[in-house]
Amino acid sequence: MNDRRVVITGIGAFSPLGMNADEMWEGLVAGRCGIDTIKAFDPVGFTCKIAGEVGEYNIRKHVPKYHRKATKLMSRDIELSVIAANEAVADAGLVTKATDPDNVTIDPARFAINIGAGLISCDLVELSPSVAASITDGNFDIGKWGTAGLEALTPLWLLKYLPNMLACHVGIIHDIQGPSNSITCGESGAYLAIGEAAQIIDRGSADVALAGGCEAKVNPIVMIRQCLLKRVTSASNDDPKTACRPFDADAKGSVFGEGAGMVVLETLDGALDRGAEIYAEVTGFGGSNSLNAAYEHLEPDGKGVRIAIEQALAEAGIEPGDLDLVIPCGSGIPQDDAAEATAIADALGSAVESIPVWPIKSMTSHTGAAAGAIEVIAAVMAMQKGTIPAAINCENKADGCKLNIISESVNKPVRYVLCCGYSFGGQTAALVLKNFEGQVNG
Repeated sequence: MNDRRVVITGIGAFSPLGMNADEMWEGLVAGRCGIDTIKAFDPVGFTCKIAGEVGEYNIRKHVPKYHRKATKLMSRDIELSVIAANEAVADAGLVTKATDPDNVTIDPARFAINIGAGLISCDLVELSPSVAASITDGNFDIGKWGTAGLEALTPLWLLKYLPNMLACHVGIIHDIQGPSNSITCGESGAYLAIGEAAQIIDRGSADVALAGGCEAKVNPIVMIRQCLLKRVTSASNDDPKTACRPFDADAKGSVFGEGAGMVVLETLDGALDRGAEIYAEVTGFGGSNSLNAAYEHLEPDGKGVRIAIEQALAEAGIEPGDLDLVIPCGSGIPQDDAAEATAIADALGSAVESIPVWPIKSMTSHTGAAAGAIEVIAAVMAMQKGTIPAAINCENKADGCKLNIISESVNKPVRYVLCCGYSFGGQTAALVLKNFEGQVNG
């Protein structure tokens, strides 16, 4: 990030804490938890019956007339990404084909898009007639599935569930014609999408980029997998607000949810020329992969997380002691939290005990590929407000955890923030953000 400085000028979030970034921030400041009993489906028989769900919406109200027919081919993941992208573009003050086709303010060919996407699971109600048509003597018949089963599905059915369709729909709506990529690295997707988008701008392949992530994990197929892998807590179905407990001694597992987060990145010169509000500068990015033999969890020493953090700090050109805030993954899964805490401590050294650490999944739930973008937006809001809200549900740190989990809100200038995350497949990523102070040569 040395040749063309890259800044964030727009943010958009749709999370269990609210319909936009401001509502999410208000929820974080208030210590409000967006986790509750699952409403999307009947969780009877599931060991975990809670999740983080977004509010009700009508996707047709968020799509221009020329694209409304396409809403029939939108999975929930696509819908959430469209809503968050609209907010980010508007917040950045950009005019695209979607808002005013006669007064577009950005060259579509110089506009890039990178979105992290998760595993988009099928709608069981939509799929059930095909499964029913594939039954022989009470058993699923793969032969019949290939004939009668598939014939019961619309020919365009698959287009709802391809991970690249998030960027596809958002790109069509806003007429984004520059470099495009869909990052399918699970829970690290948004961090990797934002980091790569910054690199695209840095090397001169685009002037503006829309980047982030989205995933809707409140789905029976997704949830049963997390239950079977014992990643979720089953101890707090009657008390959802205290269920997700990152780095806490009483943590029993994560709570999954749905959401979307998008940011607009652009060159510093371009942002200054058009008088855009600048939230933060992206100064460092790192990524790694270190797959544990027991793939369902991080390796115990968190090696991949440590490498990603070290890379991001080196690219930003700062020392650990320069950080004012760390927003970790903090899933609430005890062995993963322990590994991540070890990695952060190894990367930051003696500074780790003094730098405020603010895990937010206790409030937002684990939104999969959206999580990194939601955390980046929380970071830039903390910079803008000069406030680090208190973490919740970490009343007794787990043994061996050296992280300085803040239990009370802190009002202070926030200059540098480290955000980091990992996927359950071993992919890790980290970003360093700098509070933009108007110093063009700083």
